[in-house]
Amino acid sequence: MKNLSGGKLFIITGMSGAGKSQALKCFEDFGFYCVDNLPIGLIPEFLEFIKNQKHFRFVALGLDMREGRFFRGFTRSLDSLRALGLDYKVIFLDSTDGALLQRFSETRHRHPLGKNVAAAIKEERKILCELKGKANKVIDTSRLTLGELKEILSGMLELKRSKEMKLSVISFGYKYGLPLDADLVMDVRFLPNPNYVTALKNKTGLDAPVGDYVKRRPAFRFFLKQYLAQIDFLLPYYIKEGKSYLTIAIGCTGGRHRSVFIAEQVASALSKSGFSVSKYHRDIRK
Repeated sequence: MKNLSGGKLFIITGMSGAGKSQALKCFEDFGFYCVDNLPIGLIPEFLEFIKNQKHFRFVALGLDMREGRFFRGFTRSLDSLRALGLDYKVIFLDSTDGALLQRFSETRHRHPLGKNVAAAIKEERKILCELKGKANKVIDTSRLTLGELKEILSGMLELKRSKEMKLSVISFGYKYGLPLDADLVMDVRFLPNPNYVTALKNKTGLDAPVGDYVKRRPAFRFFLKQYLAQIDFLLPYYIKEGKSYLTIAIGCTGGRHRSVFIAEQVASALSKSGFSVSKYHRDIRK
């Protein structure tokens, strides 16, 4: 980040109950100076004050619905940060409605909008839709453990200068729904399903016999070559548009066989190309 002595600035926001507080704790563990619920109007003044302070090189700011109406001025605040010469990344934490309802039920916390929780979640999604679109990275925390969230955030801090994008490759099962944070989605259900082969049913795409089965399919090699070429074609354009993080989701029926193996192949190829890549097999244990 330009005028914070080569440091970093992250703005953490998203749906209430999606894990903002947990994300800030992760950033604290990484050595960041964290501020939760700083009024949006004070952000430029706060950063103007700290930008030349050596002990404030790494900063994470948490913003949530307790800021309510101030989100209307969020875009103006971001413009002010650019005017100060500050480079920043916005991380938006999201989760399914079901997961959010369960968390509010378990914690018995009141939703910041002060309404029936289900209605409040629906209204909040509408309010934050534009903000979500401005985020550099959307993270779906529906099924993430704290350790997995920390691993994702840790990976985001290790961008390679030679390849200015952090890639996440996720395998998933369509029967469990699309990952909310997916940027690119590929359906590999056109390949024969190893689940119907008795010897492979209880294995996963991480096991060699499953990989051998998939690789023997006539369409596999041609598909993988074409898909990697498509990704290779798109990445420079995403980088040119200022996108620093991209999530590639690969799905099959149950998320245990085909998608896992293909995700491993894609992640390996991208890593060899010099990108910083993380992998996550969302539904492999189901």
